[in-house]
Amino acid sequence: MHSDVHLTLHHLTAAELRQAAAGAAHTDTTPTTPRTPIRVQLGWKLVEFGLKLAAPGVSRAALACRSASV
Repeated sequence: MHSDVHLTLHHLTAAELRQAAAGAAHTDTTPTTPRTPIRVQLGWKLVEFGLKLAAPGVSRAALACRSASV
């Protein structure tokens, strides 16, 4: 392929990609809900678990039975 043909094809492809990107940017106006990062979710689960273990007067067997029924 000659270099001038290759360059022309490159410019056409780049223009099509720019046009598609501009169209996609204008059509995607739906707001996305922010997701909680997995580290935050894991951290809160560990805090919840620690609080259950530190609860006074509740045995671990009772916690196991209660969590199995949930």
